[in-house]
Amino acid sequence: MSYSEPVRPMARSRRFPPGAAGVDLTVRPISAAEHLAFVRAQRSVSFLQTPAWGRVKTEWRSESLGWYDGPRLVGAGLVLHRPVPRLERFTLAYLPEGPVIDWTGDIDAWLDPLAAHLKAGGAFAIRLGGPVRTHVWSSDEIKEGIADPGTRRLTDVPASWTDPVGARVTDRLRDAGWLPQSPEDGFGVGHPQFKYEIPLAGRTEDDLLRGMNQLWRRNIRKAAKEGVEVTGGQVTDGQVSGREDVTAFHDLYVHTAERDRFTPRPLRYFETMFSVLGAEDPERIGLYLARHRGDLVAAAVMVRVGTHAVYAYGASSTGKREVRGSNACQWAMIRDALATGCDVYDLRGITPTLDLDDPHVGLIQFKAGTGGQAVRYVGEWDLPLRPLVYRTFDLYMKRRGR
Repeated sequence: MSYSEPVRPMARSRRFPPGAAGVDLTVRPISAAEHLAFVRAQRSVSFLQTPAWGRVKTEWRSESLGWYDGPRLVGAGLVLHRPVPRLERFTLAYLPEGPVIDWTGDIDAWLDPLAAHLKAGGAFAIRLGGPVRTHVWSSDEIKEGIADPGTRRLTDVPASWTDPVGARVTDRLRDAGWLPQSPEDGFGVGHPQFKYEIPLAGRTEDDLLRGMNQLWRRNIRKAAKEGVEVTGGQVTDGQVSGREDVTAFHDLYVHTAERDRFTPRPLRYFETMFSVLGAEDPERIGLYLARHRGDLVAAAVMVRVGTHAVYAYGASSTGKREVRGSNACQWAMIRDALATGCDVYDLRGITPTLDLDDPHVGLIQFKAGTGGQAVRYVGEWDLPLRPLVYRTFDLYMKRRGR
């Protein structure tokens, strides 16, 4: 799913579209309540652009900004501020998967006032990841690419669909002096440029199952036959019903991190995430736990804003892999996303490798089995506002390995 469709303004009528020639947009701070009202008026927004996300990222200072066409609020963004070591008065202003603006229009009309506002507030650079697609590949195209020994990367395969908006945004950012930050493997310090998504609009559960490969369907049936039970931990008044469920998830998540060799987030992070996102909207976040004969074999976190459901975190046990708890968890979340009217189920990041000798290829193979599609976005871009400070920060980050 792309968020590049025009945003819905808060007013019902307008003389010009946002960002049209002759219309001057202004940027100024808005309250969390105003920001949330704007988010709720949109069909789909990244959860990283909700006001609550700023309260999850406690190590950053956050602010909500609004774009105004006269008195009308026509765009919004969550900005996370990261200070420069030993130069705390300067910050990197980061808008993950945002802002929520009309990316189909004249983006200079949107981004120029943003740059002016943030520079006046002490930002030395802006980093943003426009939620705009550039290319889409079907699962069949991915499978054919993996089967071809001469194909090494997803970008070597002709895309089934190319978004002209994404191409225009990419060209305009580059021409305006923005610097691309997304690495070739698709994973960087920020959020992934390549994602895997399952379209849900207009489909039934049977349609989704038919779209999966035989292995996925077999694993879902096997989990049911083995008696795997998936329960969803509900959020009530900002609290997960049963704090022990979050602790159980985190224990399994730490186990997964040790096995797969990544650094896990602390328990407090997830407690804050559930509390804050759940308080903003009781349907925003859910915890899914798959158990087999009393043993927790898999767990996952799903976040939803409007019609966009995201698989945010997952964990699985090393034992009892044969009962397919992870597939059961995924199928439960897909079904819930479909039942709540979502347009897309987002499996998040992939690397674009199709090389069977690359250990990362297993990730795209696993997700392609769902029958969805790989999507490339414009990626993350930096705009230096104070070049000397930006170069100092960039050098510092390179020395510490980002």
